[in-house]
Amino acid sequence: MQITMNKFSTISSNFICPPCVDAKRNLEMSKLLKKLSRCDAIIVDDIGYVQQSRQEMQVLFTFLADRYERGSLMITSNLPFFKWEQIFKDPMTAAAAIDRLVHHSVILELNIESYRMQVAKKSKSKKPDSPEKDSK
Repeated sequence: MQITMNKFSTISSNFICPPCVDAKRNLEMSKLLKKLSRCDAIIVDDIGYVQQSRQEMQVLFTFLADRYERGSLMITSNLPFFKWEQIFKDPMTAAAAIDRLVHHSVILELNIESYRMQVAKKSKSKKPDSPEKDSK
């Protein structure tokens, strides 16, 4: 799998992990990390949404640790930090990842209904009621 990048890239967590695992397996992780370092900013979207293997989470941590204090990184997740042990499969790795992420960061916590949910509710309310059967 190829990672396509611009100076600003958005990568879903389930798309960044497989290339990192392949790079690690082929002893090319440093080459991939160097390529990723050329981005001014990277957004890793929906971390924790799709469960990854322990190996995928280890290489994701390697990426996060490499990116630490070197370039802008934005992460979206539906999970609060206290549940990130579920993501990284290990409390120490989760704590280390969070430590690197929150240092020098701005955290935006949005406790609002999702946009998709709002649209779904609006479209449901606009549907005409089902016709009632004639009662004779």
